[in-house]
Amino acid sequence: MFKKILIANRGEIACRVMETARKLGVKTVAVYSDADANAKHVAMADEAYRIGPAPVSDSYLQIAKIIEVCKQSGAEAVHPGYGFLSENPDFVDALDAAGITFIGPSADAIRAMGLKDAAKALMEKAGVPVVPGYHRETQDPGFLQIQAGKIGYPVLIKARAGGGGKGMRKVERAEDFISALKSAQREGEASFGDGRVLIEKYVAKPRHIEIQVFGDNHGNAVHLFERDCSLQRRHQKVIEEAPAPDMPEEMRTAMGEAAVKAAKAINYSGAGTIEFIVDVSEGLRADRFYFMEMNTRLQVEHPVTELITGQDLVEWQLRVASGEPLPKAQEELSINGWAFEARLYAEDAPKGFLPAIGTLEHLVLPETQARVDSGVRAGDEISPFYDPMIAKVIVHGPSRDAALGKLLASLEATEVAGCVTNAGFLAALCRHEGFANGDVDTGLIDRDLESLIAEPEMPEDAIALAALTALGLTRPAEGNDPFDTLAGWRIWSASRQFALLEIASERRDVEVHAQGQNKFTVHLESGPKDFTLVEVDGSTITYDSNGHRASGSVVHDGKGLTVFMSGHAFTVGLPDALSSDEEAAGAGDQLIAPMPGLVKMLNAKAGDAVTKDQPLIILEAMKMEHTLKAPRDGVIGEVMVNEGEQVTDGTILLVLAEEADAAA
Repeated sequence: MFKKILIANRGEIACRVMETARKLGVKTVAVYSDADANAKHVAMADEAYRIGPAPVSDSYLQIAKIIEVCKQSGAEAVHPGYGFLSENPDFVDALDAAGITFIGPSADAIRAMGLKDAAKALMEKAGVPVVPGYHRETQDPGFLQIQAGKIGYPVLIKARAGGGGKGMRKVERAEDFISALKSAQREGEASFGDGRVLIEKYVAKPRHIEIQVFGDNHGNAVHLFERDCSLQRRHQKVIEEAPAPDMPEEMRTAMGEAAVKAAKAINYSGAGTIEFIVDVSEGLRADRFYFMEMNTRLQVEHPVTELITGQDLVEWQLRVASGEPLPKAQEELSINGWAFEARLYAEDAPKGFLPAIGTLEHLVLPETQARVDSGVRAGDEISPFYDPMIAKVIVHGPSRDAALGKLLASLEATEVAGCVTNAGFLAALCRHEGFANGDVDTGLIDRDLESLIAEPEMPEDAIALAALTALGLTRPAEGNDPFDTLAGWRIWSASRQFALLEIASERRDVEVHAQGQNKFTVHLESGPKDFTLVEVDGSTITYDSNGHRASGSVVHDGKGLTVFMSGHAFTVGLPDALSSDEEAAGAGDQLIAPMPGLVKMLNAKAGDAVTKDQPLIILEAMKMEHTLKAPRDGVIGEVMVNEGEQVTDGTILLVLAEEADAAA
């Protein structure tokens, strides 16, 4: 076993690898960018070294700097995590040349599976079924459009070096093909340095089922069963589970054998995942699964496999890379219970899942109810430079129903303030009737998106707690003075105060009367309601209202309040009473950046006539393209940015001329 390893990654996966290394007595070395100088993975490691400024191209992708740190620190091996350099064969070659072990497959194996078109050809030769499509070299747009017509619409355009949904476009009609192709090529080039694509038949009702495989350097290979990753949006996984719902044993065996056959075809060593697309239009059938791609690394969702098999896959990686044979043979592996993983992201689901940034002013993760893999702590910043994952919430239970119940309870117990998250969306998925029944396919989220992202109305109790907090009436008493318990109370009569709150973009004056001894009457839309504060413990407020005892949490995040109640988070603004009510009057005349990003393409100039929802600007954020559209019909008065310009959240990109000016 190695004595010291370097983790060439950041965030939760770096922390995850360090946990197993610590268990095995292996010392760890972290690398970090300027943006990560105070990150959790840096604090966890035995040693840490700066490798460059925040952009990944200047830090986490710097092969020479990472090798230099290996030599400086005495690290014998490098664990790449996932993303960054994890599937870069040139990195493996460079490590080999430096006499440093790569904790993963050979460069030849990565190259064999690194390009989707070549991998599909190799799998066909090995007897593994593949999706019908065009997987060859010619990239002329007209030629590709002809191939798409031969395959039959709808088709998927996929960056051949891609992953995570980047560089992927579904095309329904021939007339949309060229523009979708150009967009996929740009995104593929930006994300992977390779704009070449392949075309595949779009499966109408698909499930995404993948098989965890493992090989060693002694010719052995096994599979650790399947994971169902069908709950996706924008081709990115949202909730994963293992095993797959309703999986027939015959099909499980067939898929496992095909995955092992694929691994052995390239002499695979280490952890890998064979991803299959499964046509479930007639249910799960052993003749309806097709090879999609192989990920030659540890997957984000590997914990669900660990929980149902009882195996530590990172430990397997370290043992195999140090020359040991696989810890278990196929017949020694079995499935126990059910597991789910939900990816908690800093993103705004109602606004199209736009990535969000901010400081985690308040962070409560359900670590007593679930396994939580996270690379952040309260007070950490979610920056625009990296994937905005906050944590992975993973649960295990004896049955699917039991595990799903634990996942919902864990998500409802999650509290994040200072940055918008997808926690409510994830909880809504857990409550979704189809998902609860195991009727899952990759189109489920898109079909029911409106209901899944619908924001619940803020309960009156939550409004009351926000008003009491805004007025400073929930602060615990200081010292032993009995008058400190009479917050807001006056000797001659009940104190009358007003809290100005902004809820769902609407301002509300909430009247509060202090009655003494932590008792208040709050005037709500339904009428006055009495509240007695039973206990205030940090942000958690236990209260009694008309004989009903309940609790909620209220956090001041610097911009406003976040109220956590009944498994939901409600954002409450604290506007200045003297500010103008007309502050949003001109909002419809401006196109504003919804996130930090790069202006990738401008389809607008001053004087152009535009119609509502006409695409005007393509903004690239976190390697994904976001199309920004005209807010109304009109004429562009001024364009405020240039192509290639980096902008911040809230930047005015262009302004439409006022109606009168446009008419003139």
